[in-house]
Amino acid sequence: MQKMVVTQRDCPARRVPSGEPTVIPEGQFITINQSLGGNYTVTWQGNMLRIDGTDAEAIGQQAEILEFDDLGSSDINEEQVWQALDTVYDPEIPISLVSLGLVYDVTLDQSSKSVSINMTLTAPGCGMGPVLVSDVKYRVEKVPNVKEVKVVLVFDPPWSRDMMSEEAQLEAGLFF
Repeated sequence: MQKMVVTQRDCPARRVPSGEPTVIPEGQFITINQSLGGNYTVTWQGNMLRIDGTDAEAIGQQAEILEFDDLGSSDINEEQVWQALDTVYDPEIPISLVSLGLVYDVTLDQSSKSVSINMTLTAPGCGMGPVLVSDVKYRVEKVPNVKEVKVVLVFDPPWSRDMMSEEAQLEAGLFF
């Protein structure tokens, strides 16, 4: 699906595979290489980058809207954190990290307005790990009242397909 487009505004992006944040300035030619799970993998000035679907209008695509109800509180709502996590998809298969069973723990610190997340990868050597971590941070930071997100990759217990929801197993073709 390679498609050349011009950025409509400054566009946040993350380098692949390091996950390092960068900004593509307005008026730049980029090539969209892939659209998967609501995110875009693009090439700009010889660099492979990932653009979040919530910023898609910056590259002339339909933006994904991530909205949260105003609960009238200054606290972080854990359900909204899980809602944001459920919008982050594995970069190789279009199934959410939550449905894959990759998110092990979410801890809220209301005093510092921070969220700590322990998660894993489908394989310890997955080269997209830093990108997934940056995707998680980017989306969870959009939850009302969140000021900081800490993501720790853990590999104990090791992930197995048994951790997937039944729906994810069906979608991946693992149920017979």
